[in-house]
Amino acid sequence: MKIFTLFLFMTVSVFTGAKHYFNEDESTITNVEIERINSRITDIKNLINQDNKYNSKIAFLIDMKVPSGKNRFFVYDLEKNEVIDQGLVAHGSGSETGIKGMLKFSNMPNSNCTALGKYAIGKTYKGIFGKAYRLAGLEETNNKALERAIVLHAYSAVPLQEQDYYISNSHGCPMVNEEFFKRIQKLIDNSKTNIVMDIYY
Repeated sequence: MKIFTLFLFMTVSVFTGAKHYFNEDESTITNVEIERINSRITDIKNLINQDNKYNSKIAFLIDMKVPSGKNRFFVYDLEKNEVIDQGLVAHGSGSETGIKGMLKFSNMPNSNCTALGKYAIGKTYKGIFGKAYRLAGLEETNNKALERAIVLHAYSAVPLQEQDYYISNSHGCPMVNEEFFKRIQKLIDNSKTNIVMDIYY
């Protein structure tokens, strides 16, 4: 009986331990961030419902209110209505204002700024940073993305783990950690339709 009890305790500990680890990983998302994600999802779903060329299961959201040293790139399951992955992402150097926590945004060529709005993740190509995905801006605030060569790509200087200080900037591209990029590229490459990515502030 003692052996059975010990086995049962160890089995429960393994499963609850795994669950605790997963919840701990998700706990970095604050209630404010969740509210901001939820406020964007309705518009994303409306866009997807209007055109079947967009992926109806997965969306990417980037919250530029979150400091760059914290997870602010969220992979969202549109069917389960939950965040299933998250990572760090850089913003454009031109978006810096010199005031901590305050960013500016632009759609203009050579601005080196991040541009807000919804994007469709397009075809892949190999550039100076390796594999990258072209981004088509779907709004007036980001419709020059292709002209500006704004793409989703990885960069070795972007850390995997959250930190208390800011990470390196890009030239306006959403630039992520290499390991995180491997995770999201599987979703992009396995998708038969364009995944929508929403950058907001």
